[in-house]
Amino acid sequence: MSIVVGYLATVEGRAALDTAALEAERRGELLVVVVNERMDETPQQREEIEQALEQVRAGLAERGIEYEVRVIAAGRDVAEELIGAAEDTSASLIVIGLRRRSPVGKLILGANAQRILLDAPCPVLAVKPDLS
Repeated sequence: MSIVVGYLATVEGRAALDTAALEAERRGELLVVVVNERMDETPQQREEIEQALEQVRAGLAERGIEYEVRVIAAGRDVAEELIGAAEDTSASLIVIGLRRRSPVGKLILGANAQRILLDAPCPVLAVKPDLS
């Protein structure tokens, strides 16, 4: 069994990763970190993302959390990849980060988040960063 988390090097991504790591520790399960490459990334952005991933790896290893990092090639369907990772690893939970939205935007959940919530083979925990 595992905990699957969608990670981006953003405030929302870090909140999701922190929550997923806590759940993995608490449950004693593998943490599967799914990272999405973007088509519009510059070489400098790719380097920054790789540095962020190295920090993620080091932090998880330091905490003694068993983990796996899966990098999704640019252009792949993020929701499909997260759901696939959950199915592949018999996940007990998927963790995703949500960003703040305007009052009108709150009426519409992001397409990826909505698909994950509706199609996931296990419970989904959606977290928002603490911006206080």
